[in-house]
Amino acid sequence: MNRLEMNGGRKFFSEYVTIVIHRFNEWLNFRNPLFLFFLIAWSSNTNAQKVIKNSLPSTKIKNSTFNPSNNPTKARKSIQNEGSRNSNTMIQNVNPMLCDPDSGICEIPLDTHDVHSSGVEKSAPVTSSTEKSSPETSASEKASLETSSTEKASPEKISLEKAEKPIRIIYYTDPICSSCWGIEPQLRKLKLEYGDVFEIEYKMGGLLPDWSYNSGGISKPSDVAHHWDEVSEYYQMPIDGDVWLENPLSSSYPPSIAFKAAQIQDEQKAIAFLRILREMVFLQKKNITENQNIVDAAIQAGLDPKKLLEDMPGKGLELFKADLQLAQNLSVRGFPTLILNNLVFQTERVYGYKPYSVFEMAILKLAPLTQKKGYSTDWESLFKRYPSLTLREFSELSEQDSVASEALLHKLVSDSKLTELKTKNGSMYIRKP
Repeated sequence: MNRLEMNGGRKFFSEYVTIVIHRFNEWLNFRNPLFLFFLIAWSSNTNAQKVIKNSLPSTKIKNSTFNPSNNPTKARKSIQNEGSRNSNTMIQNVNPMLCDPDSGICEIPLDTHDVHSSGVEKSAPVTSSTEKSSPETSASEKASLETSSTEKASPEKISLEKAEKPIRIIYYTDPICSSCWGIEPQLRKLKLEYGDVFEIEYKMGGLLPDWSYNSGGISKPSDVAHHWDEVSEYYQMPIDGDVWLENPLSSSYPPSIAFKAAQIQDEQKAIAFLRILREMVFLQKKNITENQNIVDAAIQAGLDPKKLLEDMPGKGLELFKADLQLAQNLSVRGFPTLILNNLVFQTERVYGYKPYSVFEMAILKLAPLTQKKGYSTDWESLFKRYPSLTLREFSELSEQDSVASEALLHKLVSDSKLTELKTKNGSMYIRKP
């Protein structure tokens, strides 16, 4: 065989190796070092070597030439490995206010689960997590507090004795988590179609204890404004980042503790209270750490505002601490996190922003015989169930495209059936009394 034939055969075979690498990249994921060494040593084709090299997980922080403060989403990616986008491999320099649109996750650093007494106005002294909870703490919260911090609690250890439905969902969220706001359409539809088969427990994750962070181009509240405008467009949910310029929040702890205090009064009213708080901060640019805004939200949700404020520094704070302890035991490091369990202790996790089909599949894996429940998709029925809806929520629930949905909503506003709350990044539509 002459040299030309040898070179031609070598080139053909190297190109074939390149194609094989592309095809098997997702399946093999190139995590076998012997396989990698064999391929790189065997093939001298530079394209094949480049494909192999680029397929390896990144283990070093790459240098960046852009200004992080101008593009916080890219800044975050420059300081975080691809392999750290799950709840068990968080890195220290994650900034909690950078919710990555690609992964749909608002992550927290490893050391942010300390509850400071400054988290709530006039709060009582905070005891250590090893001390017993108050008599008013529920049995499940007591169990979470008593779990050793060195022994990770699996979902199987969480009691399902009192579950009245075949699936229990533990939902870890935060009032100012933009990714959590982004999944509101999916959660609302899930409740309409599968609400008969699951119970959902809202837990607070403590996204922003304070501003003792300086990573990812975020070191002060004003740095978050542009980021929120970006994720608003990505999730197609109205978010006005100017709140961080005009009336910034110092922490997400006070509204989180307020939510736990609301749960003491009534679970469903507490969920309505959380929704109102989110509408306040994301659309109305209100600082939801302020007592007056907390009181206004409580009144709108039908809660007793006086009792809520009284419960915040005591029972509310204890329940919040219990949520943080349970989050640590369950290795919850980002939001939204939904942990689904059935009565035979099978578990599914939905982590981050995901399309509706992923939430639905998690339900069906745990309850395969479940039938989707039909619901009325006309505007009157939807606004009767949910008094306020964004365009994307209405489109998701009414099963219409966004163009048709927007035309209908505008007509309903013109006919004085609805009111429209406009922001620079979209609108919310509210049922008239």
